[in-house]
Amino acid sequence: MPSRVPPLFRRREVWLPTWWGALWMLLALGAIALLLAWHAYDLLAPRQLARGKDGTGARTLIVEGWMAPPDLQQAVAIVRAGRYQRVLTTGGPIEAWSESGAARTYAQRTADYLRANGVTSVPIIAIEAPTILKGRTYLGALLVRDWARRSGVTLEAVDVVSGGVHTRRSWLLYRMALGDQVEVGAYAVPPSEFDARRW
Repeated sequence: MPSRVPPLFRRREVWLPTWWGALWMLLALGAIALLLAWHAYDLLAPRQLARGKDGTGARTLIVEGWMAPPDLQQAVAIVRAGRYQRVLTTGGPIEAWSESGAARTYAQRTADYLRANGVTSVPIIAIEAPTILKGRTYLGALLVRDWARRSGVTLEAVDVVSGGVHTRRSWLLYRMALGDQVEVGAYAVPPSEFDARRW
């Protein structure tokens, strides 16, 4: 008995939009795109500080050192407003420029800047990174984790201060590096070079 050849085609009913339906779909997609574009900065530049186990906030503030001095001035205000026990600054090597003084890394430059601008009530620790081309933020997060282990510091909750739309990326990378046992908050400092709402 010859084997039956399975059919190669079959008939299906396909629903396609009318011209009016297609127009309404395009208008809806355009409205969604405009809404996302309008609120993109809010999405990428979160301000959600950690609550901490006791609800009073994080005890460790991490400041990414690549920000410009006017942006770092906002970090000074954040330190004064919080109940932080320590400030960690991160960053790799920089080329010498007049404002950096003797600092060789962004981490050291930021630590010096914070001290010079009145942050003296808590210790400031510079977590210096080596030169790498990619993954600088994630490396900084790993170095913070390693510093805490070496120093015997338990990081239950931390706040990360970064610049503008870079903040969400930093927030996610610190959460990956520090693990689920550490609550990570984020504070986006509006950039001083341009209007953040029109970026």
